[in-house]
Amino acid sequence: MRKSAISAIVRGGQDLLYASSSRGYSSGVKPITATLFPGDGIGPEIAESVKEIFKAAEAPIEWEEQHIGKEVDPRTNSFITRENLDSVLRNKIGLKGPMTTPIGKGFRSLNLTLRKELQLYANVRPCLSIPGYKTRYDDVNLVTIRENTEGEYSGLEHEVVPGVVESLKVITKKASDRVAEFAFKYAVANGRKKVTAVHKANIMKQSDGLFIKCCQEVAEKYPAIEYEEMIVDNTCMQLVSRPTQFDVMVMPNLYGDIISDLSAGLIGGLGLTPSGNIGADGLALMEAVHGTAPDLVGKDAANPTALLLSGVMMLRHLNLTEHADRIEKATLGTIAAGKHLTKDLGGNSGTSDYTKAIIGNLK
Repeated sequence: MRKSAISAIVRGGQDLLYASSSRGYSSGVKPITATLFPGDGIGPEIAESVKEIFKAAEAPIEWEEQHIGKEVDPRTNSFITRENLDSVLRNKIGLKGPMTTPIGKGFRSLNLTLRKELQLYANVRPCLSIPGYKTRYDDVNLVTIRENTEGEYSGLEHEVVPGVVESLKVITKKASDRVAEFAFKYAVANGRKKVTAVHKANIMKQSDGLFIKCCQEVAEKYPAIEYEEMIVDNTCMQLVSRPTQFDVMVMPNLYGDIISDLSAGLIGGLGLTPSGNIGADGLALMEAVHGTAPDLVGKDAANPTALLLSGVMMLRHLNLTEHADRIEKATLGTIAAGKHLTKDLGGNSGTSDYTKAIIGNLK
């Protein structure tokens, strides 16, 4: 796998996602303010690593840190506060570490709150083989695009009678058209050849039927892009048997949650996988999608790669390609060298040594 392919995939859709202008320290332009949610568990530690690497690379980012509330905010019905949301809306760009929703009733998931309130309608998850890091599969190079606002994650559940709970799946033409259009524009912008719509319309004929109908209508506008449909269970089998057949994949919310994690497993896990949530008018919140790993807190053992590469996606979204390229190449070079890797990557180094190695490889 050429490194240029990695640059294209981590870019996250240059023409589609980039802001209209590029800004940097060298030009004397004021640095860009970005919202940072360090998150929970290992989140603050890996966020600190990202900040150190960005500083060493002279990335023109000023972080506006936001921390979730300790009590449910009645304005959002979540531990995400109105002030948290306003920070992202004001800056239009952000980076988020892992978050855990406390178990309980009466409030929404933290991630669901961010996606719904900020209308981050598309989740973009690039998955590709990293040179020098051996997994069971070679040359994986695919992107999952997940509808992010509805489906089974609409949060509409109720108890019909004791012992019987009903959960509503909501699929709308507006949301389906929007994410399908995004997927095809992404494919065109990144030189991709095929879009696969993943569904279960053989069983959920109306809901998933509407989703694939929208995808079919959008596909007609892009004759140069090959279009196919695949049932979600068959998709899982095909991914683990022949993942190289896939290019861009678009799907409803729940399937996207599952398929994107499965795809991450093909290339080494969630610790190596960047992710971006995209909304209207250039709004974007990039994130690490792995867990909070409470057992690693304070042990200098966390792997910051996923959050760092999500930060690279953020830089490219802001047209800061030079800084993004430097950080990306240093990160991939450190992984390929294999001398300073965290334990989850097969090494014996801690977070701090891994961070220092990446900084040392900045060119």
